[in-house]
Amino acid sequence: MEIKMSSKLIVALDFSSADQALEFVNPLSPPDCKLKVGFELFVSAGPDLVRTLTGKGFDIFLDLKFHDIPNTVASVCKEAAKLDVWMMNVHASGGLEMMYAAHAALSELACPPKLIAVSVLTSMNDEQLQETGVDRLAKDQVFHLAGLAKQAGLDGMVCSAQEAKALRQQFGDEFLLVTPGIRPVGAERGDQSRVMTPRDAIQEGVDYIVVGRPITQSSTPLEIIRQINADLVHQPV
Repeated sequence: MEIKMSSKLIVALDFSSADQALEFVNPLSPPDCKLKVGFELFVSAGPDLVRTLTGKGFDIFLDLKFHDIPNTVASVCKEAAKLDVWMMNVHASGGLEMMYAAHAALSELACPPKLIAVSVLTSMNDEQLQETGVDRLAKDQVFHLAGLAKQAGLDGMVCSAQEAKALRQQFGDEFLLVTPGIRPVGAERGDQSRVMTPRDAIQEGVDYIVVGRPITQSSTPLEIIRQINADLVHQPV
């Protein structure tokens, strides 16, 4: 019997309503991709949509980037885990204590979701980061925050593919690297500053790639998904 490998592709559901998201998802099956639910869709559709998607068998990355005082983040992570999501994230800039609290809260669960940290948004370049008062280049800030996430026991980081190879060398194979800002060959950059193709990202050491609008706004999304998966499955892990 043929065993289908889990896809390294996470499709960002860039929709403003549950109806739009479900219309897109209905032709898909869980081996095709994992799904990311972010702020806009979660605010519009709420936890019920997440339950519907997990009920269909999809691995869900709940991308809400929790960032608050440690007790609040710990509590909200435990509540989010009740949705049976595969992965969730926090902002590493919330600090070591906040990440410790989130990790500790999820560690109490029998089957905790993956917990990863956001470092520097891939829409930000060095100049924009320095405008926030961070006196480091984006790459240096990513490494600093990755070190805190690793120390706090988190499973990995959201990062740019451009930092992946060095992060992999420093933090090892077990530290998950999840990369947005991925654009298939020929796709527009959109609002992303630090981008890379799916094939190149995997070669740089990324575990999972996140692709949104190049798929969700395509007239042939299933074909784009098949093309990306074909590229990824033939790349070294």
